[in-house]
Amino acid sequence: MAKKSSSVWGIEIGQTALKALRCSLVDGEPVADAFDFIEYPKILSQPEAVAEELIADALAQLLERNDAINEKVCISVPGQSGLAKFFKPPPVEVKKIADIVRYEARQQIPFDLADVVWDFQMMPGSMVEEGYALESEVGLFAMKREQAYRQMAPFEAVNIEVDHVQLAPLALYNMLAFDRMHERVDSGMFDADDPPPSTVLLSIGTDSSDLIVTNGFRIWQRSMPIGGNHFTRQLTKDLKMTFAKAEHLKRNAREAVDPKLVFQTMRPVFNDLVTEVQRSIGFFRSIDKKAEIAELIITGNTVKMPGLAAYLGKNLGFDVHVLDRFNRLAGEDVLSIPTFRDNIPTFAVCYGLCLQGLGVSQVHASLVPREILTQRMIRAKKPWTVAGLAALMVGMSAHYALTERSWATTHEDLWKAPQAEVTRMKQYSDTHVGTDGDLNGKLTYLNELGKEVSGNSEGRVKWLEILKVINDAIPRVDFPDGKVLGPKELPYLDRKDIHVKQFETKYYEDLSDWYTEKLARRYRDEIRSWARITGNPVPGSVSEGDDTGSGGAPAAVASASPLAAGDTGEGPTGPGWVIQLNCYHYYNSPDRIGFEGSNHVRNLMTTAFLKNTVKLPIGLDAQGEQQYMEFTLPEMGITYPLLLDDNKDQPITINNPDFDPEAIMAANMAARNGTGPAIDPKAPMEPPTLTVRRLDFIYQLCWQENVLSERVEARRLKEAEEAAAAEAAGENIEGENGSGEDPAAGDSVAALP
Repeated sequence: MAKKSSSVWGIEIGQTALKALRCSLVDGEPVADAFDFIEYPKILSQPEAVAEELIADALAQLLERNDAINEKVCISVPGQSGLAKFFKPPPVEVKKIADIVRYEARQQIPFDLADVVWDFQMMPGSMVEEGYALESEVGLFAMKREQAYRQMAPFEAVNIEVDHVQLAPLALYNMLAFDRMHERVDSGMFDADDPPPSTVLLSIGTDSSDLIVTNGFRIWQRSMPIGGNHFTRQLTKDLKMTFAKAEHLKRNAREAVDPKLVFQTMRPVFNDLVTEVQRSIGFFRSIDKKAEIAELIITGNTVKMPGLAAYLGKNLGFDVHVLDRFNRLAGEDVLSIPTFRDNIPTFAVCYGLCLQGLGVSQVHASLVPREILTQRMIRAKKPWTVAGLAALMVGMSAHYALTERSWATTHEDLWKAPQAEVTRMKQYSDTHVGTDGDLNGKLTYLNELGKEVSGNSEGRVKWLEILKVINDAIPRVDFPDGKVLGPKELPYLDRKDIHVKQFETKYYEDLSDWYTEKLARRYRDEIRSWARITGNPVPGSVSEGDDTGSGGAPAAVASASPLAAGDTGEGPTGPGWVIQLNCYHYYNSPDRIGFEGSNHVRNLMTTAFLKNTVKLPIGLDAQGEQQYMEFTLPEMGITYPLLLDDNKDQPITINNPDFDPEAIMAANMAARNGTGPAIDPKAPMEPPTLTVRRLDFIYQLCWQENVLSERVEARRLKEAEEAAAAEAAGENIEGENGSGEDPAAGDSVAALP
């Protein structure tokens, strides 16, 4: 059924009557347009009553009195038919609230979620900042799918399309929040530590009652199994009368022959109702100790019972008010009708449903099954789909007709010759493109073959070059005439040479995996220690235009250290090798403070890897003589020399090279045989072992392969750039001298090439 009006019907199917209220929105305020109150001949819960027939007859009367209902329709279901849970999620992004609610639904709903219709929403007063829900409360509402279809079935039978299904207690909350608490709710300010006073709304139904406690921002509700029929049944039981007579007597107790007897008969039910209300409020106060209850409002047609409000107020200790008017509902044409005015307490749910349908309620969740909404959406889009397909069909038909007309006016003979020429030129072009591709493929093959052939000769010697570079850079002692001196001639603690125990390499696809932040900090500290010990400047402080720097260090040193880039710590990138040397030395005399131990390694080995150059053969000249070229270690691709650890020297025992047990044995034999001099027992003997101080350390280098042809080409380009810069500087000097300035001013740059 198509919806043509902006009005909303709120319909409640009660146990004794069908209540309906139609409202529309005028200048942001609800206005009552129409209402209906249809009492059933029998109460639905009576044994002899057929509820389906009574409801169908009431809906038929509603349609008959109001022509056809084309407006949006919202219906209510009893509170005990569904589930309403409120919980506080942890601080989380708003977009993740749905995932948390889905998890909470699995915990709270005692059925398979496939068998349940459920919805949720964040309650008013929730604090949301920058997309995060900080202090918030979420309401989870659910109902069995079977129950939802059962509640909607009477409306489908009379072709009334239901747009919203809402629990009656939540409809009452919508009414109360809009009609009585709108000022505090609209402000949106809710302080959980100092909440506003709460109101208790007691809706007394026929067989059960709903109790809602709310301050406008937070809700607590409970359904109680006691209602107006309990008073009627008590009269029926004690006064021995029919149900209909007892119902009439309950409604007109003051006009009875003995009103006191009537009230005394109903007193147990009064007491039960007060007990249930007190128990509910007591439980609420136990879970929300900061809540302050200001008043109690009662609604439902049972409130017409004489003395009910006064009895509740006296026994509960609250100000009790009967909901006998709606403060923000306009529409005097409806409000002034006696039937509506007499039954205002029972229209509270309908009013709340209308507010939700008009979009001005606080709770907007709905329990209409999702599959029904999907079917309606598809049905609503069908006319537009058909119209779109029709337009597409018309367009395609027109295009086909125009195309056929164009082909019909085309002469085949007119285009035959140009088409043949185009085909011939395409074949000619394809032939040349194919030939060009073949030649390019051969050229690429020959270039790669040339690189492979020329590169193999360089590749064979690259490891020999690197081994020579590292071998030349490791400090060693040059013994005269190649004779190794003994520990008496040259004590171990005076030997500056460094011994290599192990040589290891590891290849990295990306050297940044090796040069971690921890290693970078170690390297920066090590470079500063080297500069402090040797008196050289930190490589980052070497001037780019000075070959020696302020401390005599070559400018090539700067390229070996990340400190040259303003101490940024940027390390090597790309493929390369890490070479690790396991070494030791004996130059650890305690008399050489500052020059022993790790400082000896920095002073000699680190300086060598930063400053050394190596002379390598680069080929033969025209006369067949071998040519050499001197390269710095960074040009060879060796950078980042690093003493990896800073250990202390340790005493160890080694064999004494001057100890000769065979010579001692021969001397003893000669002395015994008389063929040699006697051995003086007091003469000192060479000990078999010596105790020396040895420092073991690990040293690492970074090597990125750089073959000879690449080094020579890089040197040539660098020299060309330097020559161009020198030539430009010379032209600038000549121009300044020719302009009449003092020629002596050029002395400061006379050293420039």
